[in-house]
Amino acid sequence: MKKNIAVLISGSGTNLQSIIDKTESGYLPITIRCVISDRMDAYGLIRARNHNIPAFFIDPGKFQKREEYEAEILNILTEHEVELVVLAGYMLLLTPHFINRYQNRIINIHPALLPSFPGTDGYGDAWRYGVKVSGCTVHFVDSGCDTGPIILQGVNPIRKDDTFESFKERGLSIEHEVLPEAIKLYCEGRLRIEGRKVRILEK
Repeated sequence: MKKNIAVLISGSGTNLQSIIDKTESGYLPITIRCVISDRMDAYGLIRARNHNIPAFFIDPGKFQKREEYEAEILNILTEHEVELVVLAGYMLLLTPHFINRYQNRIINIHPALLPSFPGTDGYGDAWRYGVKVSGCTVHFVDSGCDTGPIILQGVNPIRKDDTFESFKERGLSIEHEVLPEAIKLYCEGRLRIEGRKVRILEK
């Protein structure tokens, strides 16, 4: 049975596009019920509309409190009967109220190997630090910043001839495989949270 998901974005939406492509190919047993952005100029909104997916811009600047802003999002999620929320380049931290509503039903993709380099610039932080290996992490969302239990990680070794651009481009291609795989595992009921760890069950 297909799961209803929503994707929250803030930018170009390349991870959203990977989810769309994997859905349309039949790989992901999901229906993308809506896409929501906190930025009006996010190209991901256009990607969604190009595939007839309802797309919403909600301006956080119009609300005095973050909880009021999130209430608008939660109303949309309820209206579209969303079961799983996927953060794909969504740059705002969620409040405990939102997280509690979707406890263990929110996953995020982060462009570094957590717990290293949390925050908004995973690629840049890893590159400037001079690591030899970086990657991406898909994790369940908790009340911290990129601190939730880890589902999957993809490895991106930094090559001698890499520029920051080539490193990031390769990293994005890894993200585009790892995030859909994590969604698939969730939809198949194969993820079990055990404290800090996520166990992947056999089929």
